[in-house]
Amino acid sequence: MYKRHRRLRANGAIRDMVRETRISREDFIYPVFVVEGEGIKSEIDGLEGNYHYSVDRLNEFVDSVHFAGIKGVLVFGIPETKDETGKSAWEGSGVVQRAVSKLKELDPELYVITDVCMCQYTDHGHCGILDGDVVDNDKTVEYLSRIALSHAKAGADMVAPSDMMDGRVLAIRETLDKYGYSGVGILSYSAKYASSFYGPFRSAAGSKPQFGDRKTYQMDIGSVREAMDEIAEDVAQGADMVMVKPALSYLDIISKARDRFDVPIVAYNVSGEYAMIKAAGKSGMIDEKRLAMEVLTSIKRAGADLIITYFALEASKWIEEGII
Repeated sequence: MYKRHRRLRANGAIRDMVRETRISREDFIYPVFVVEGEGIKSEIDGLEGNYHYSVDRLNEFVDSVHFAGIKGVLVFGIPETKDETGKSAWEGSGVVQRAVSKLKELDPELYVITDVCMCQYTDHGHCGILDGDVVDNDKTVEYLSRIALSHAKAGADMVAPSDMMDGRVLAIRETLDKYGYSGVGILSYSAKYASSFYGPFRSAAGSKPQFGDRKTYQMDIGSVREAMDEIAEDVAQGADMVMVKPALSYLDIISKARDRFDVPIVAYNVSGEYAMIKAAGKSGMIDEKRLAMEVLTSIKRAGADLIITYFALEASKWIEEGII
């Protein structure tokens, strides 16, 4: 005697009824890149279907998010000028600060998360303050706290430090609380790997290091236990949500984190993962819609509660179409 598993695969109706993992529009966080200037909506090379927006055209971005039914966005800023300390990252009139204010003006209910880092703002492209050729951890944490506070003042609902400096979650939490922003959450890039999947993003954000790499602060691609330690430390320091980045090659990390921690797990389906599917779809090698939905489902199945993805607008439409 054996069990006939195929009885529960016989047709679409029963497959839908017994499906264990489901994704919805509420699972997605959509990244947006905001640039200085006016009248700008320019498609990003390597991120087909995603755009650089100037602040005055963010109404078009908000309209697209509304139409897709997406609740949360992640804001990246590309400044006009850069310097050694990334000063424009924390200025009240900075591009992210103005973008956040505009987004909340356009839709007070939109959940606005801001990326807190320095790589886009420094002339050397590293994620902090340099001491020679080395990023100074503790000095960088001071600047990151300043950036996070400026985002909170602009109206951000949550800040997301992506730098991978030790102790930055605690420092940011203490700073936000000290200045009356205890209601602003922290999404920590807790397990951010020194991955080769970031290429299109670095081009989009103008954040490529001018020398060396980021392996002294981002995680080694072979590490697992260290990722769990990083996440545990960030949770202890006050992170409300934690992130694994990238997603697709690190499903094991997402799964282990889900088994161990009770906080929401966010996975970043990064630019290289997106670009590969787009390129293969354009060549006719794969069915882009179905493969994208399979990838997103696998990330959710591994244990992610939320997925940051450049597919958010399209995937929301594909869900409505029943593509899976």
